[in-house]
Amino acid sequence: MKKYLAEMFGTMVLVLMGCGTAVSLNCGVDTSAVVGTACAFGLAVVAMAYTIGGISGCHINPAITLGCLLSKRMSGKDAGMYMLFQVIGAFIGSAILFALVSTSPELAKGTTTGANACSGTVVNGLIAEVVLTAVFVLVVLGATAKTNGATNNFAGLAIGLSLILIHFVGIHYTGTSVNPARSIAPAVFEGGKALQELWVFIVGPFIGAIIAAGIWKVINLDNE
Repeated sequence: MKKYLAEMFGTMVLVLMGCGTAVSLNCGVDTSAVVGTACAFGLAVVAMAYTIGGISGCHINPAITLGCLLSKRMSGKDAGMYMLFQVIGAFIGSAILFALVSTSPELAKGTTTGANACSGTVVNGLIAEVVLTAVFVLVVLGATAKTNGATNNFAGLAIGLSLILIHFVGIHYTGTSVNPARSIAPAVFEGGKALQELWVFIVGPFIGAIIAAGIWKVINLDNE
């Protein structure tokens, strides 16, 4: 249960800090807001990796959990419970952000909850989410692998920095999700287009995770 609660707390922090920055900076309007939002998500991951990494591994993302399950790093029961508590944590983070914005809307430059939506077509968005999630999950699997020896002590930093890079690329197309839990909760609070296109941000990351697990199975030295 401690592992599940750690995942809930970690995902709550990720959503609150990442989406909260997007709302406060009105992400998408100018370059500085994009950079700030990307850094917020990445730094939140770094912070949580070194806070709860030793407890749960700090997935805080159902796509990463799926990748670990397919890579046989965890059981199906743990994977299911991880995903459940990640979504619960995302709802807690989104609820806190919603309370902040709705009670004092003049303090937030943005007008949304940080929910994801496709800037172009859903096909364009789906491609972006699949590819970027595959890259992200592959980084997670590689950075935390035993074959990396002592360098996996810096896995949290590598994962957080890679998420910043992925946001730089993806914000223009989808707002960057690569994380179903991070998209589900804000979309429920946002409604409208974000809720209508939510399937893209669930299906895309899961497909990306499957691709990443397949690539890792091929290149992983432990499989030789």
